Amino acid sequence: MRGGVLRNIRLTLEYEGTAYGGWQVQENAPTVQSEVERALAVMLKAPVRVTGSGRTDAGVHALGQAANFKTEARVPLSGFLHGLNALLPRDISVRRADEVPLDFDSRRSAREKTYQYFLHVGDTPSALARRTSWRPPGRPDVLEMERAAGFLVGIHDFSAFRSAGCDATHAVRAVRQVWVKPRGDYVELGVTGNAFLRHMVRIVVGTLVEVGLGRRRPGSICELLEARDRRLAGPTAPPQGLFLTEVKYDVEPLETCP
Repeated sequence: MRGGVLRNIRLTLEYEGTAYGGWQVQENAPTVQSEVERALAVMLKAPVRVTGSGRTDAGVHALGQAANFKTEARVPLSGFLHGLNALLPRDISVRRADEVPLDFDSRRSAREKTYQYFLHVGDTPSALARRTSWRPPGRPDVLEMERAAGFLVGIHDFSAFRSAGCDATHAVRAVRQVWVKPRGDYVELGVTGNAFLRHMVRIVVGTLVEVGLGRRRPGSICELLEARDRRLAGPTAPPQGLFLTEVKYDVEPLETCP
């Protein structure tokens, strides 16, 4: 099993976060990280520490969370892919396994992340979508939300869009793209940026929904950015509508599966 050559393995993970207290290991709640580490420990017969690209909160989902770990095991990438999927709960799956350079770190090496959020705006509630979307109190105006979203693009101090418990050393972030798209009974919101503050995307969503419901003007986003006061922004949208969709890196894998 062990060959003496240290390897760095990156996993791309998909999970439904409903049953978990978030990504990061906690003492009093099941987490996605703890489940992945448990499965790896069974597979490799040794404890393994996994580094994720970032935290996701309780109830938040992922289509493309990245996490890496180091091992001397000679397990092929296909073995990690299929072996872990056999050991993990059904609400967590490994979509891809890559071998990457030893200095790669899922969190520190990340160049850009994309989050998506889904609003359910159908005429009647959806029993199936309740774990993966938020039904706001009214049908928001998508065009007004799009106008407001444009003011978020660029390099700004996002202090008005960070939670009180955020431990980031500063609030300046570069947002490359924000979009709002109607999709039948749903509205899809997306944000791509270099990094995000705690609850930043959910506060953005809550604020844009207020714009869509006519409770604030699209241009008020500029005033929020300038004021840097969380109390002036909208509510934090519920977690179940949020997905970590993709994490991008400049590092090319040494080997990949599939």
